[in-house]
Amino acid sequence: MEGVFSEGAEQGSRGISFEARTCGTSAAATGYRRGVSADPSPHAVEVRRSARRRRTVSAYREGDRTVVLIPARMSEAEERRWVGVMLDKLAAQESKRTLGDTELTERAARLSEQYLSGRARPRSVRWVTNQNTRWGSCTPAEGSIRLSHRLQGMPEYVVDYVLLHELAHLLVPGHGPRFWELLEAYPRTERARGFLEGVVAAERLPRIPAAREE
Repeated sequence: MEGVFSEGAEQGSRGISFEARTCGTSAAATGYRRGVSADPSPHAVEVRRSARRRRTVSAYREGDRTVVLIPARMSEAEERRWVGVMLDKLAAQESKRTLGDTELTERAARLSEQYLSGRARPRSVRWVTNQNTRWGSCTPAEGSIRLSHRLQGMPEYVVDYVLLHELAHLLVPGHGPRFWELLEAYPRTERARGFLEGVVAAERLPRIPAAREE
């Protein structure tokens, strides 16, 4: 399936639209099931079919749901593919927006409530620019959490993992079994760790010198 991607607003919410020019039925696996999001964020997916919609596929966030609007004529295979495409596009769009310190604090509170029963309560959460060898750090005595600016622009589930990692340190200082048990509740722990390990590995690769002009 080919298409033209564009950002736009859908029903007053920030969203994206994609014009489907052809309708092939082969689809790559996206991990999508009806009502279940393949997106790392905890949004449920609601697919709405419209007989009036002929070529355009749109998606936007609506509260804790992601709404995907598709033409009624689409097959289930096409639906699965386009839901995966739109979730990826939304995630990429959102990752470009840098969270401020206030938003980080709100996000940390939400993660603590969702995965740590609200027991981790930081007094401050902020970005810092002096952490080039660590993704995050915390000072339990002060209840402060600091995230490296290098995380800005990375997928939201990666930022959430680092936030949750530091929140867990407010409860358990070391990296023993009790610490990792706290992170087991977060479903993207291994995926986020793999992403960060890949970033570190890529940074260690030798840079290829630019070819000199003759």
